[in-house]
Amino acid sequence: MDPNIHRLLNDKLYDKRKVGALELERVIRELCASKDYDRVEAILDQLCNEYAYAVHQPHARNGGLIGLAAAAIALGSELARYLAIIVPPVLACFTDQDARVRYYACEAMYNIAKVAKGEILIYFNHIFDALCKLGADSELSVKNGAELLDRLIKDIVAESAATYVSVLEQPAELDGDETVKDAPDEDRLDLPTAFSLKRFIPLLKERIYATNPFTRTFLVGWIVLLDSIPDLELVTFLPEFLSGLLRFLGDSNRDVHVATQQCLDKFLNEIKRIERVKKGITESKKSKGDGKRKREDSIDSGSVHLAPEEGDEVDSVTAADDDDASSEDDWVPGQDVQINYRAILEILTATLDSPLEEDGLLESLRWIVEFLDICPEEVLPFTPKILAHLLPAMASGVETIRQAAARVNTSLMDYVVSLSDDAELAVMQQQQQPISRIPAPPGIDRQDGNTSTRASLSSSRDLDLRDLRSPTPAQGRAPARTPTPAPSVAHPQVDLDYAAAVSSLTLLFLNDHEATRVAALTWLIMLHRKAPRKVLAFNDGTFPALLKTLSDPSEAVVTKDLQLLSQISRNSEDDYFTNFMVNLLQLFSTDRKLLETRGNLIIRQLCTSLSAERIYRTLADCIEKEEDVEFASIMVQNLNNNLITAPELAELRKRLRNLETKDGQTFFVALFRSWCYNAVATFSLCLLAQAYEQAYNLLQIFAELEMTVNILIQIDKLVQLLESPVFTYLRLQLLEPEKYPHLYKCLYGILMLLPQSSAFAALKNRLNSVSSIGYIHIAPRPYVDSGGPSMPHVRRGSVVEAYNSLTLPSPRKNSMETHTLTRSNATTPSASSFDRPNRLKGREDGIIRWNELLEKFRAVQERARRVQRLGGDVDDGSTLGMGDLRIGDGASDPKVGKEPARTPPVPLKDPPATAPATKPRSGLGRQFGRLGGAVSGRGKRNQ
Repeated sequence: MDPNIHRLLNDKLYDKRKVGALELERVIRELCASKDYDRVEAILDQLCNEYAYAVHQPHARNGGLIGLAAAAIALGSELARYLAIIVPPVLACFTDQDARVRYYACEAMYNIAKVAKGEILIYFNHIFDALCKLGADSELSVKNGAELLDRLIKDIVAESAATYVSVLEQPAELDGDETVKDAPDEDRLDLPTAFSLKRFIPLLKERIYATNPFTRTFLVGWIVLLDSIPDLELVTFLPEFLSGLLRFLGDSNRDVHVATQQCLDKFLNEIKRIERVKKGITESKKSKGDGKRKREDSIDSGSVHLAPEEGDEVDSVTAADDDDASSEDDWVPGQDVQINYRAILEILTATLDSPLEEDGLLESLRWIVEFLDICPEEVLPFTPKILAHLLPAMASGVETIRQAAARVNTSLMDYVVSLSDDAELAVMQQQQQPISRIPAPPGIDRQDGNTSTRASLSSSRDLDLRDLRSPTPAQGRAPARTPTPAPSVAHPQVDLDYAAAVSSLTLLFLNDHEATRVAALTWLIMLHRKAPRKVLAFNDGTFPALLKTLSDPSEAVVTKDLQLLSQISRNSEDDYFTNFMVNLLQLFSTDRKLLETRGNLIIRQLCTSLSAERIYRTLADCIEKEEDVEFASIMVQNLNNNLITAPELAELRKRLRNLETKDGQTFFVALFRSWCYNAVATFSLCLLAQAYEQAYNLLQIFAELEMTVNILIQIDKLVQLLESPVFTYLRLQLLEPEKYPHLYKCLYGILMLLPQSSAFAALKNRLNSVSSIGYIHIAPRPYVDSGGPSMPHVRRGSVVEAYNSLTLPSPRKNSMETHTLTRSNATTPSASSFDRPNRLKGREDGIIRWNELLEKFRAVQERARRVQRLGGDVDDGSTLGMGDLRIGDGASDPKVGKEPARTPPVPLKDPPATAPATKPRSGLGRQFGRLGGAVSGRGKRNQ
């Protein structure tokens, strides 16, 4: 280098360094003209080593930068050969501590890039990295210089990035621009371009997590630019930087937020466009394939009838095929772009769980909703992960997030529901397709084989088809009318991971928000409805969680939980249902607060969803085997209260009141055996079943029990229930004392058990209001005969007179002989008979063994008394009558009824009589009531 130039470049004044640079430019031009490239390289080495790399001489570095820029301008078209020498020292000056050096480095790189143009793209990554840092520089002049350089590099990239090939990459025989243009397209395609998106993406992935708002704005600007270049297809690399880009939405700088939102919108629109293009091409190919098959069919048919024109037909079809092939070769932008939906969904689902700002979470939800419309089959495998993070978002404190999460939840659930329908149709197509293609006579044997195959398939998949929604007749016949296209066969292969989904939803039971827990149970209900066998395969861990959820403080959660449990039980075998009832009783036994607060709700909800009789029968069988007598009594009391008051159990109450049928009798016996743990509940069960004589016999056993406060409270509640609409029929039956004599005894017996209280007064008023009706019915009857000679002084209307009117014959009574039966035994009511064929048959066949039921009641109550006295130490031998009662054919068990003296008469449901019976007045006391009952019973037997 000339000493004068050397001195000027080292000067501290910019103007003198500029003069030296101009002189250097002239020298290098002359050397290039003379092709003295060795000296040019020597000058460049001197500029780098003695000037640009002079770290502790800032003026020398500035002179070296302006000298390198001047040399680049002088080299012109020959610059590509020397860029490897010129660019590195300029890049090194970007990180200098002196702000003026950084500015002059930007100025020098600007001049170099302006000359090099596409060749500078070889060093794009280094320049981009430097600009990424300089964009956030504290010195304004440096930021302005970096912005100018950034604009120039963007222009170069937009113009040349997709196609420019460096002259250094060209082979010797293709050296020079003119030869490159003349080279074949195959050779040009094999050469690497100066800009490589694959080399750039790792750098972008590293810088995308910057926090400086200026750097973020710089990155978003470059992403938008690169995405706008069609041939680069930056969208294929979207998963590499999407996560960091979503974080930009939470930036406090509004400009960053707006730019990032626009960038994400462009990416999403581009994905939609690409998917539309691909679907359009697929449908086009499908339609062309159908047209080709139709033409082939027409050729086959034409070859039979129009043989001379066969050649012409083939030629025309061949020409049509050529047209189709040429149209298929037409390239549509976006048709060959491969988008990694799986990687994008991985990022979106991870974003749902990360502590992002509101805008980032909303954008992730929006993308998932769009993906459910674009490519739902790609979203399906991520359903468990999405649900795990989506459902908690439904309980967010931000309204917009809740609405967005609800939209995603609705769209995802709709797709899963439709997927089940598609799977069912695919199964039906596989079964029916062989039959729809039965050939002509030669294929008769194969037809039989297909029929048998279909039968085996249908038998093996019968349960699966039951679990899915049954198609309409048109859907069922569709495979027989039209062949199934190939894409529809592959679609049902995508299936939901039910195990992972059930596990994710079960974990959400522990969420603090009610909306999340309700949504999780709603999903489980839907999944079980669509594929019960798949959900039940993983219920080992789910079932205890569902039982525990019954203790949830939210009533809506408990209702959904019961709906799911009922649905599972409805579609399961009896063993599962019994196990559910046993576990439910165990839960009530361990959690008495749950039984107290939610017991009625749980029982009523289960009875609404399932068969109420099945529930009560199963619970009754379980309670009968219960060792905890106290819990059994409480459970029976709850079940009995629901049986009496619940509107959902109205049909069950009607069945109990009809003891004429075998079903009603067996159901009554099943309940009675377990109801024995609670005396008042057993009594009310008999009232509900209109077995008033059995209820009266229970009252006689009540006298042997200890009247505790709990029993008196239950009796008080029963009296209140007697005034409810459920027992309207019972109150009306009080108007027919001759038809229901034991009803009066039962109610007066309750009255005698109650202390002086409001319930006592209410029941007493009710009985007093109908007490005179009995005398109205029997008043005329004693005066047919004025009395026998042995009773001339009997007072009119006395008890003896009423007794005689029922026992002694009278002329009026003889006129009713056709409607009465003779009394076989006046002292043993158990041997009496009635003119009621159904009841007589039930009595003779032993459908209900009243004696055994009473003995069981006595034994259970005795056991409860011993348990109460001994503090829970129960002797195994105390369970007299447990399990000995059966619905038999009339044969009595010799083990039952060993105490005939204490056994009450065998009761039957009170039959109606044709003649009225004598009803004593209520004010004569307890003995009078017994005498009146005996008189009434004898009167019935004599009719």
